[in-house]
Amino acid sequence: MKILVAEPLAKQGLDILRANATHEVDEKIGLTPEQLAEIIGEYDALLVRSQVKVTAEILAHATRLVVIGRAGVGVDNVDLEAATKAGIVVVNAPTGNTVSAAEQTITLMLALAHKTAAADASMRRGEWKRSSFTGVELHGRTLGIIGLGKIGQAVADRAHGLEMNVIGSDPFVTAEQAALHGITLTDIETIIEQADVITVHVPLNKTTKGIINAENIAKLKPGVMLINVARGGVYDEAAVAQALTDGKIAGAAFDVYENEPPAADNPLLTAPNTVLTPHLGALTAEAQLRVAEEACEQVVDVLAGRSARYAVNAPLLTPETSRAIAPYLPLTEILGRFAAQYLRSGVKTLTVDVSGDLAEHDASQLTAAALRGILSEAASEKVNLINAGFLAKNRGLVVNERKTTDAGSFASLVTLTVEGDKGTTVVAGTVANGEPRLVRIDDSWLDMAPSPLMVVTHHRDKPGTMGRIGLILGEADVNISSMTLARTASRQDALMLLAVDEEVSDKILEQIKNHPAVLDVWSIHAALER
Repeated sequence: MKILVAEPLAKQGLDILRANATHEVDEKIGLTPEQLAEIIGEYDALLVRSQVKVTAEILAHATRLVVIGRAGVGVDNVDLEAATKAGIVVVNAPTGNTVSAAEQTITLMLALAHKTAAADASMRRGEWKRSSFTGVELHGRTLGIIGLGKIGQAVADRAHGLEMNVIGSDPFVTAEQAALHGITLTDIETIIEQADVITVHVPLNKTTKGIINAENIAKLKPGVMLINVARGGVYDEAAVAQALTDGKIAGAAFDVYENEPPAADNPLLTAPNTVLTPHLGALTAEAQLRVAEEACEQVVDVLAGRSARYAVNAPLLTPETSRAIAPYLPLTEILGRFAAQYLRSGVKTLTVDVSGDLAEHDASQLTAAALRGILSEAASEKVNLINAGFLAKNRGLVVNERKTTDAGSFASLVTLTVEGDKGTTVVAGTVANGEPRLVRIDDSWLDMAPSPLMVVTHHRDKPGTMGRIGLILGEADVNISSMTLARTASRQDALMLLAVDEEVSDKILEQIKNHPAVLDVWSIHAALER
C-alpha cells in the first residue's frame, strides 16, 4: 500500500506506518491543491492535520484511496460527503489532544480574567500601570460549556479546581453523564443568559457555524468573557469584535479562526480586551505525539481490513459490539450477494432481520454489509461499509432493519428479505465455529458453508436427477467440492446447492436447465472482494 503524509507528523506516527514493510510511505509537505490532486490517485491512504484541505475536487482524483487519517479532532478540512460517497474511511484522533486543548482553554480564561497579555505588553513598553489591569477572580463564577465531548468534560474537570460553577449543553450527553464531571446539564439559551464565561467545544458544521452570533451576544450578561479553542467559525467573529468595541462583553480569547491565518482586516486583531493565539490548542509535544500515533494506528488498521476506533463517517461501535458482529459481516455480505443473484432482478426493498444474541448489538454495519453484497452486483462504484447506505439511498432502495431475541434453534441468525420486480427471496445464515453457514433459501432449510462459486438447482426430486446434473458438470470438467440438498418432501420440489471449483458457462447451465426434472438453475458468485 502507498501512504501519503501531506503534513508534518511526529516520528513515532511515521514509524507505525513504516512498521509494515509492504507499505510505502511518502512525506510530501507543502503541496498545493493542484499538486495534491495530480498525485493523489497513486495512493491508498492520506494523512493530514488541519491545514491541507481535502476537497471533493481532490477526492475525484483519488481512485485508489481507502482511508484519510486526520491527526487531530476536527475534520472540517475534509469533505466528508465526497469521501463517504467514494467509500473512503475518514478517521480522526479525538483523544490525543484532549489534555492540551483543555489546558489551553483554562490558560486563556485565566489570561482574560487577569489581563495577563495586556499587562505583559505594557511592561515591555516600559510602563508600570497596575491600576489599568485590575482583573476578576474566576472563583464562584459560572462557566458555560457548549459541547460536552472529551475536551468539554476535561475543561469542566479543571474548572472545578478553580471553584467555578459549571453548566453545559450537549444534545448527545445525558444529565447523568454530565453530573459525573460536575456539570449541570442545561440548554444553550440558559448558558447565554447565565454564564460569566462561555467556552465552545463543538465540531464545525452547518448546525454549529455561528452558534454564538449577534443575536445571542445581545442576550449575554454584562462582563461575559468568550473563549474559542474549538474551530474557527463557531463564533461570528465580526459580531464578537463589535461587542468588544461596544463594551458589551469584557473580553474574548481566540485560538482558532474562520480563516487561518486570519486576514489583516480581521476585526478581532484590532478589537480591545482580546487574547489571540495562533491555533496552539493541540500544539504540545505530548499532543502531537498522541494524535500522530492515534491517526496512524487507525490508518494501518483500515488498510489491513480491520475496523477503525474513530471512523468519523462510520458507526462508532463499542469493542464488545465490534467483536460480536465481526464474524457476521462476511456472512451477511455473502447473503446479500446470494440474494441479489437468486432474485434475478433489481432489488427494490431490503429487510434485515437480526435474531438471537446478535440482536443485543448495533446492527448498522450488518445492514451495510448486506447492502454491499447486493450493490456489488449492480453498482459501477466501489462499494464498502462506508458508502453502501449512501449508494442505496441514491438508488431509491428501501431498507428496513428489525431485531428479535428469538432465533429459534440458532444462537444468532441474520435473515435478508429482498424484494424486486420479479418477486421476493429470503435467505438466512449463521456463524458456527467461526465459519459462515447458509441455512435458509425461501422456505427451504439447509446447512451449507457458502462457496465462492455455487450452482443452485430447483428441481423435482426424482431418481437420477442429481446424478445427471453431476454428469453434465463432470463432462464440462467442473469439479464439485460439496453438495447440499434441501427438499420439502420425498419426490417433491428440491433445492440442490453445489460448491464448484470452476466457473460454469451459460452453455452448461442451459444443458442443466433442459433436464426434464429441472425447474430452474442459478450460477452464484459469492466471493468477497477485498
